[in-house]
Amino acid sequence: MGKKIKKEVEPPPKDVFDPLTIESKKLATVVLMLNSPEEEILVKACEAIYKFALKGEENKATLLELGAVEPLTKLLTHEDKVVRRNTMMIFGILASNNDVKKLLRELEVMNSVIAQLAPEEEVVIHEFASLCLANMSVEYTGKVQIFEHGGLEPLIRLLSSPDPDVKKNSIECIYNLVQDFQCRTTLQGLNAIPPILELLKSEYPIIQLLALKTLGVITCDKESRTMLKDNQGLDQLTKILDAKELNDLHVEALSVIANCLEDMDTMVLMHQTGGLKKLLSFAENSTIPDIQKNAAKAISKAAYDPENRKIFHEQEIEKCLVTLLGSDSEGTKIAASQAISAMSENSSSKDFFNTQGIPQIVQLLRSDNEEVREAAALALANLTTSNPANANAAAEADAIDPLINILSSKRDGAIANAATVLTNMAIQEPLRSVIQSHEVMRALLGPLHSTNTVVQSKAALTVAATACDMEARNELRNCGGLEPLTELLHSKNNEVRRHASWAVMVCASDELTAVELCRLGALDILEEINLSVSRKNKFSEAAYNKLLNNNLSLKYSKTGYLSSINIITDGFYDYGRINPGTKLLPLKELCLQELNDHRAILLVNSKSDTSPPPSMEDKLSEVGYGRSISSSSSLRRASKEKTTAGFGSPTEEKSEPTSGRNTVLSRGATKEKGSRKGRGKKEEEKVKEEEEVLAVPKLTEGSPDKEWYPPPDPEFCVYVYEVTKSILPIINIKDQIEALAKYVADKMGGKISKEKLSDFSWELHISELKFQLKSNVIPIGYIKKGIFYHRALLFKALADKIGVGCCLVRGEYSRAWNEVKLLNEARKGIIGRLPPPEEYIVDLMFHPGALLKLRSREADLYCFL
Repeated sequence: MGKKIKKEVEPPPKDVFDPLTIESKKLATVVLMLNSPEEEILVKACEAIYKFALKGEENKATLLELGAVEPLTKLLTHEDKVVRRNTMMIFGILASNNDVKKLLRELEVMNSVIAQLAPEEEVVIHEFASLCLANMSVEYTGKVQIFEHGGLEPLIRLLSSPDPDVKKNSIECIYNLVQDFQCRTTLQGLNAIPPILELLKSEYPIIQLLALKTLGVITCDKESRTMLKDNQGLDQLTKILDAKELNDLHVEALSVIANCLEDMDTMVLMHQTGGLKKLLSFAENSTIPDIQKNAAKAISKAAYDPENRKIFHEQEIEKCLVTLLGSDSEGTKIAASQAISAMSENSSSKDFFNTQGIPQIVQLLRSDNEEVREAAALALANLTTSNPANANAAAEADAIDPLINILSSKRDGAIANAATVLTNMAIQEPLRSVIQSHEVMRALLGPLHSTNTVVQSKAALTVAATACDMEARNELRNCGGLEPLTELLHSKNNEVRRHASWAVMVCASDELTAVELCRLGALDILEEINLSVSRKNKFSEAAYNKLLNNNLSLKYSKTGYLSSINIITDGFYDYGRINPGTKLLPLKELCLQELNDHRAILLVNSKSDTSPPPSMEDKLSEVGYGRSISSSSSLRRASKEKTTAGFGSPTEEKSEPTSGRNTVLSRGATKEKGSRKGRGKKEEEKVKEEEEVLAVPKLTEGSPDKEWYPPPDPEFCVYVYEVTKSILPIINIKDQIEALAKYVADKMGGKISKEKLSDFSWELHISELKFQLKSNVIPIGYIKKGIFYHRALLFKALADKIGVGCCLVRGEYSRAWNEVKLLNEARKGIIGRLPPPEEYIVDLMFHPGALLKLRSREADLYCFL
């Protein structure tokens, strides 16, 4: 046998690298290995990184710092399944880190991740891909990317996966996505309800809970509720409520049922199947606060439907809700109060809560929890609306004090609700007085300054309801409440503007408040509002008129019209017509102005600058309308002399050379000798001189240390006294008007024919008065040569003193006239029924005392030609 020859081993090719086994202990080295082209190295590197990431949040942050995310995103599309699987596992863990999520959104890997949900992929990949999406869907931008890349449909498909982790991750991601309305709408078309309902049968509580939470969101939409009912979802929910071992799911199940009860047919179905009684039982008997809270929420949502309220009332739901008000849970109290608020739309329920609910609700108004106070105030607001009995019950339960305290709450809803309750109470005068005694106007300052339109609206409405008395208006004015109220008129919100106008209208009921509102610019704002078709409302128009009615001087200057109910009082002045946007200066400023060549300002003032003697006050106490007329002793003597002569013959009065004015200002006039013409001229000159002496100090005095009074008008005092004594007793109104017209004409220069109207030198007379008084303001009684607008003003002022109703209308070219209404007995028709009164214009110039029928040719000639 021959010797064996040893076979030589061939050396490896020179171009082949010998295998190398590396054991790395540095994470950075492993991260670098992610760029390797070898599958085996990539697999091992991914495995190592996955294990490292599982250990905690700090490790995830470290991987982010080392730049591991970028190379990993490239491996999501690797050809090798194991590499893709391991990479997806890493992203499933890393995506819980907020910084990693942000980077993933920037790298736009969502399409690659969603691609891993394909049916042909392994279950492990499904698990971690769905976990990654669940983590990414927590933030809104992540939701948007998942939805835009079509991730909703594969997630719904994975709800039927045999793997519980895939189901859990998928339903969690869907729950996050359906928080967005657009996702909920899309979900309806993907038939997602059946697979979600199947998850309720899962043996894993977390899956059941997530499924219920998802149903609780999507059943906010009516279409989803219909699909739930069509797929027997209510039966499954009822079974969960019946199973005591599933009590950890009862809270969410009740939330879904609460949504479903908003539909009337679902309500009827539950009523027929006994589900409604189970719901009430849960609400009343459960010891778990969240279950009671959700049961009350279910009742609250369902009670917004009128038919549902009837069914609830038949089930005596009110007793259950009153019981829940006493719960230790704040959430349950809030839910019960909201349910009572909804049930109060039913009149029978509202009556029930009068004695067995309102006292408990009032107690909640004193809670330290702001949300509880808000919900209690809401319930009380609805219970007291259009229900005086409940408003009284709330007041008897001492609700006013806590309600006013809530006006300073930090929650806008609570403030608005409390203001509503106070408004409902203030409708009744006894309660309004109690509210006013709690300084409600001062408490409303904060709400009036609020930036919330609902709060602004409710606060303004409360002002309108409580400012019906002068004391309340004074309180509002003194505490500075008129300024924010006026600012609300600028609001672009229609309701705020309407309620603010309403409040201004109420506040303008007294002169002081009306003047202050005008000073703050309320009148100008309302005028601007009323010029806009879209912004004006009935209250803005009424408020504007109310302000003008309490400032007749401004009203006459702006509108050129005073109605019969606009009674001219002392201090009224006719400045003349003013243009829109022009402000009317106060009388004091006008009196202190330097003499100018503008139109004279006419003043009506029957008050003396000094206190009248007691004997004079006693003598004039008979004057109508409670107005006492003060004057000097010489005025009294002049009045007596005039009254003895009588007023039956105006010609006699006109021929009498000595007027009341001459008697007052010229004590020595009767001692004058000579012709009547000469005596009259001398008297006129002397009167002018004494007018200047007497009147100038009063009109020009502007010492800040002395209280300012309007210039006195003793002549007008005489006029008032005379017409009160001679014309007021006349029984027939027509005769009164005729007598007054003749009296006015006589005092203003007598009858003037149309032909001689141009020769009537009234302008010179007015200019002389302005010069003599050193003032632009002329008391009406000083004028002895008056044209249309002088006579019309004097007629209106005297008519108002004796109760003769008439209007004052300003025309063009120094024209003005008075309109009166008279019944025509000759046209009396059916027995006991009078025809409407006819309107006339009173002639004070051409034929004093003549009544010209309105819109007749004679009337038009008098007014316009």
